[in-house]
Amino acid sequence: MSRKLGIGVIGLGRLGSAYARYFTGRIAGATLVALSDVNESAVATLAADLGVSKQYRHYQDLIADAEVEGVVVVSPTSTHKEMVLEAAKHGKAIFCEKPLSISLDAAHEMLSVIEQTGAFFQMGFMRRFDKGYLAARRKIAEGGIGTPVVFKSSSRDPYRPSLEYLDPAHSGGLFVDCGIHDLDLARWFMGEIASLYSIGGTLAYPEMKAIGDIDNAITSLNFASGALGVIDLSRNGVYGYDIRTEILGTAGTLKVGYLRETPILVMTKEGITHDTVPYFTERFEQAYITQLQDFVNNVLQGKPPAVTCADGVAALLASAAATLSFKENRPVKIQGDEIF
Repeated sequence: MSRKLGIGVIGLGRLGSAYARYFTGRIAGATLVALSDVNESAVATLAADLGVSKQYRHYQDLIADAEVEGVVVVSPTSTHKEMVLEAAKHGKAIFCEKPLSISLDAAHEMLSVIEQTGAFFQMGFMRRFDKGYLAARRKIAEGGIGTPVVFKSSSRDPYRPSLEYLDPAHSGGLFVDCGIHDLDLARWFMGEIASLYSIGGTLAYPEMKAIGDIDNAITSLNFASGALGVIDLSRNGVYGYDIRTEILGTAGTLKVGYLRETPILVMTKEGITHDTVPYFTERFEQAYITQLQDFVNNVLQGKPPAVTCADGVAALLASAAATLSFKENRPVKIQGDEIF
């Protein structure tokens, strides 16, 4: 019988609960052995539903559990550092959902500890595991569109999450929480970002001003290669969950993403209509499962992580630069580990 990796999931919000369910039957080579959340009733309910006997209110107890070999961190971003450092100290394999942290200093400390301890660490950027984005990257590597010269990406939520979730003290704000996906893709497809300039505003949800965040933003990018890019972010894509990327090359263009969820068009004299993607759980469910499977495979087979802690730091650095650019209304340069 092949060995299975004992998994403990910390943080049982919407995504954490989904991850826990994936580990009970949809991820080969893994066994869900423990759950942890500060909300004891949430732990008890999910544990009973999934048949998991070990449930912890304190994440330290889950990490200290000898049966837990892989720690999956899906808690609020502001808590990632303490959990990752604790898991690394115990020599556990770590999967951490994006963003790595809110603070760049904390992110650099996390990277330093991962390097010092040699702990296995894989960053969660699920779009890299979506079949559309993977196919686009392969096509570029094959020279299918020549040299990529312009990157365009949109991330639009159908409605705003709760103000509690959006609070920059917990989420990092629009550029960190939402834009980090697009900035990671920008690096993945086009190489390092040399400079950027962000504009934005609280245009659709005035109540967000109370927490100090914006609901719409546009970021222009200059890559080290000389290529150009633009990203638009919105919390009010009221028609559906709209995630799309376009890469223009010297010999062709790639478009990734879709709006129609169900392959049906309704055609009447009033017009032609179709449905749209409801939200991220529907759009990227398979990508979430694929990245968790990749994490388990890499740990069991002794392979390096597909997305590193350094990738997490670089994406956060770009997000911090985008945030600073918006706040100071000026272009911001990125050079090595510095933004100025």
